[in-house]
Amino acid sequence: MNLAAESARPPADDFTRAEEAASYLRSKTKLRPRVALVLGSGLGSFADKLTGALSIPYADIPHFPKPSAEGHAGNLVIGNLGHVSVACMQGRVHLYEGHSVRDVVFPVRALGRFGVKGLILTNAAGGINETYTQGALVVLKDHINLQGVNPLIGPNDERLGPRFLDMTQAYFRPYRQIALEHGQRLGIDIFEGVYAALYGPMYETPAEIRYLRTIGADVVGMSTVAEVIAARHIGMTVLGISCVTNMAAGILDQPINHKEVLETGERVKGKFIQLLEAILPRVEDLAGS
Repeated sequence: MNLAAESARPPADDFTRAEEAASYLRSKTKLRPRVALVLGSGLGSFADKLTGALSIPYADIPHFPKPSAEGHAGNLVIGNLGHVSVACMQGRVHLYEGHSVRDVVFPVRALGRFGVKGLILTNAAGGINETYTQGALVVLKDHINLQGVNPLIGPNDERLGPRFLDMTQAYFRPYRQIALEHGQRLGIDIFEGVYAALYGPMYETPAEIRYLRTIGADVVGMSTVAEVIAARHIGMTVLGISCVTNMAAGILDQPINHKEVLETGERVKGKFIQLLEAILPRVEDLAGS
């Protein structure tokens, strides 16, 4: 091998990298899921419900970035929930870990090349809306991107999606209705709201939370939005669900810490899993609509 020539070779484009990762996944399983889930902080245990499952460390998948945040195991689990084949990401990478936005959205693009049409994104979020309680689930109806980056900046690759992307319905309305209906039927404390994405990793100041409330945010977190943009760019339909793991700064007279985030995720995972089990068959039916 000519090492000089190899090192001079330009890096593979995003489409090619995503196809290489998808090709690897195809070689490892006969399952071809149409639905994927990204499981946020403390919520990765949902993947334990899958039968006939294959767990693949992100480190083994070509080009997949590896998370460092606590509560993000870093495995892709592909298996069945009843008759529905599902790909579950146990954790994600974040901008605050030092990853580029290109890396943050790479798994979504790889799953798209693998054949996924419907994406469920979950996250841990701080509650801004004072009608929410700690442990509540919030179905996202919209978002506000305050991270200062987005994955579509730069030359556009038409093999991935269009240059100018409509985001009128970033979160697919039929999915939202399904999640709200099933949540209410199951007696879950469930709401609909707007997610604000900030860079992190520090939690927001009380003044920042007052600002976010003023511009219409109900919950705040450090993930999800770039993934939604990339998913919509490649034609996926998206459902977003936040778990209110803590009330945001200034809402309660107490400090915020990541241990509380993980503990709340652990406490509510039962009802979260119930909801996901209930909605997955209907999400699969509509995936890619």
